[in-house]
Amino acid sequence: MAIVMRRILVTNDDGVHAPGLAALAEALRSLGEVIVVAPHHEASAVGHALTLARPLRLEELRPNVYSVDGTPTDCVNIAVTHVLSAPPDLVVSGINTGWNIGDDITYSGTVSGALEGALLGIPSIAVSTERKRRSERVVEYDFPPAALAARVVAQAVLQRGLPRSTFLNVNVPFGPNKGLRVTVQGKRNHITEVGERHDPRGRRYFWIEEGQNDWEPHDRSDYQAVRDGFVSVTPLQPDLTAHDVLAYVDGLIIGTAEPIR
Repeated sequence: MAIVMRRILVTNDDGVHAPGLAALAEALRSLGEVIVVAPHHEASAVGHALTLARPLRLEELRPNVYSVDGTPTDCVNIAVTHVLSAPPDLVVSGINTGWNIGDDITYSGTVSGALEGALLGIPSIAVSTERKRRSERVVEYDFPPAALAARVVAQAVLQRGLPRSTFLNVNVPFGPNKGLRVTVQGKRNHITEVGERHDPRGRRYFWIEEGQNDWEPHDRSDYQAVRDGFVSVTPLQPDLTAHDVLAYVDGLIIGTAEPIR
C-alpha cells in the first residue's frame, strides 16, 4: 500500500529569509513535504492585500523554497496555481515576530496568509510568537516553542481537519508555556498615535506609531491566554457579518425599502 505524503504550504509576512519561517518549515517537515512560498521582502501589516496593479515575479531560491515580490495573499495564490499541481493539505503562515491578537489580526499579513488558504478551502493556521524587548535596541524572539506548538496544532488539523471556511490563529508566549488554550479574539480600546515630523527641508511627514492598548477583561480572550502563559488557539472565519445585529438593522431601515433613485 502506497504511503500518501502530505503537502504543507508555508508562507509568512516577514519575508522568505526570516528565521521564524525557517524554524516553522523545519518543524513541519516531520509531518509531510513542506513547500515554502513567501514574500521576497518583508510585508508586515499589509493585511489581506492582493497585488493587482503590477506583475508579480516568482523565483525559485532552492528546492521547495520560492519567493514572490508581493504579499502573503499573493504568495498563497501563486503557490496553489503555479507552484503546486494541486491544493496542499495544509497552509501554515508564520512564525510572525510579534503576537497577532485582538484587533491586530485585521492588519496582519501573517493571519491573511492563513485567511487566503481558508477562502480557497484549505485547512490553514497562522502562527505568531511574543516579541521581548530587552532594551530600546534589543528585541528577542523564542522560535522553538512556537515551532513546536505549530507542529502540534498542524498534526491535529491534518488528522482531523477543520470545518470549511475556518482557520486557526495560534499565538505563543516567550519561553516555556503551560499548554494550549482555545480562545476568542480579544478586544481593546485602540488609540492610534501618529507622529508628525519634519524633513531637513521643513516638509511635514508622518510616522504611524504603536498606540495605547487598554484590553477589555475577558477570561477566554487570546490576550489573557498568552498573558497567563498559555498558547492561544483562536478559530477564525472570513465571514464578517454581524449576525447578532441583523434584526437591529432590519428595524433601522424599515420605511426605507422603496427603490432608491
